[in-house]
Amino acid sequence: MFHDNVILAIDQGTTSTRALAFDEQGQVRASAHVELAQIYPRDGWVEQDPDDIWRDTLTVWRQALEQSGAVQLAAIGLTNQRETTLVWDRRTGRAVYNAISWQDRRGAGRCQALAEEGYEGLIQVRTGLLLDSYFSATKVAWILENVEGARAAAQAGHLAFGTIDSFLLWRLTGGKVHATDATNASRTMLFNIHSQRWDSELLELFGVPLAMMPEVRDSACLFGHTDPVLYGRPVPIGGMAGDQQAALIGQACFRNGMVKSTYGTGCFVLANTGETPVSSTHRLITTIGYRIKGQPTYALEGSIFNAGSAVQWLRDRLGVIESARTTEYLASGLRSNHGVYFVPAFTGLGAPYWDPQARGALFGLTRDTGVAELARAALESVCYQTLDLIEAMGGDGVSRPRVVRADGGMARNEWMLKFLADILEVSVERPTQIETTAVGAAVLAALTVGLFPSLEAAAAWWRLDARFDPSMNPDYRARLCQGWHKAVGRTRESG
Repeated sequence: MFHDNVILAIDQGTTSTRALAFDEQGQVRASAHVELAQIYPRDGWVEQDPDDIWRDTLTVWRQALEQSGAVQLAAIGLTNQRETTLVWDRRTGRAVYNAISWQDRRGAGRCQALAEEGYEGLIQVRTGLLLDSYFSATKVAWILENVEGARAAAQAGHLAFGTIDSFLLWRLTGGKVHATDATNASRTMLFNIHSQRWDSELLELFGVPLAMMPEVRDSACLFGHTDPVLYGRPVPIGGMAGDQQAALIGQACFRNGMVKSTYGTGCFVLANTGETPVSSTHRLITTIGYRIKGQPTYALEGSIFNAGSAVQWLRDRLGVIESARTTEYLASGLRSNHGVYFVPAFTGLGAPYWDPQARGALFGLTRDTGVAELARAALESVCYQTLDLIEAMGGDGVSRPRVVRADGGMARNEWMLKFLADILEVSVERPTQIETTAVGAAVLAALTVGLFPSLEAAAAWWRLDARFDPSMNPDYRARLCQGWHKAVGRTRESG
């Protein structure tokens, strides 16, 4: 059935849109990507042009398919930047406002007011999320309250809300399907992860009509077919998941306790917690990892705001390194960090601290400190922050993993992965395909069209590229970690 056919994964991210064509063995036949511009109307506001997102999606689809040389497109899987919010008119398909990015902070004041009114506990219990403008609820509420005519149009049933996956699904199906999957729904702060339904009390709290909301479906199901004008025939859309949940699937973390860590601009660590949601007391997020045949699998998630961005800062703002690859060479040339610590809290500290007032800091500088020490400290900071998340998960009752599966652009840095293994005191595995978000989307689509008998069978697509085992002296490791925690404490005191 799949000979000379491909599964197409569309990965619509924060800064780019990509498409990867996979064959039936899970090998990438072709890929294409286009950068996506960010719009900054005011301090703390971040938006994107919906028409750019749609146009880029069609561009990378066609380029990847043409380069693959495939005879036929068997199915499409979608993965997306999570929480980013769109509202569009059902009658025209046009967005009433720009997409409001997950990075946008315009809803922070409303979240603070709700916390003061005592709603924080209710929201965490129902949604698994912290009360924060990171999630979609305050974004859609802002659109309804500030775009002229939006509230009346929504009440008349003319407007549709969705995260990027819903918007693309609507456009791909020619306006026939308004749906999302459970992973994306779980990031809106409007979805009850226990009842698996939109929460009427939370919808009322944020002033969002139920009629605007997409139907919530499994992550792997037949969402619909593409408009024939896009490809010449209808193509099944068989999978959807938010990017970090797609990475969990792409890393084949299908068993309770398996952990993946994705290293890009930030870092996201997800632990599969099985069919039972784990409520965090360490300010982690309880989320849906995926939902198959109506059964949700939950995950505990911790996010680091600044990982690769620490290296980007050295390159782009200080100009002390030419490329991110240089850090591996510089770090490996040192016997130790010489007491230098870098806490890259450029935009505050994420989990488990959730300290938005903290700002980046360097500690332990001497006249002998040079570029190599700074580069190494930047890489080490990513590993220490990952340790903070793993320890927080342990505090929430998740057993320490035997292996952490790493992916994302920074996972190419082998020195960092070895240091990560030493600091975590667990083995770190890197797959041959580190762009695992696209793999996860393709796996879901392939499952829907019958390439796999079960999700677990899709683990055959996961292949080990390299394994890094811990070997650091325990006393030396303890001293390093003590220095990191002292640096974080000083950073928070000065924030």
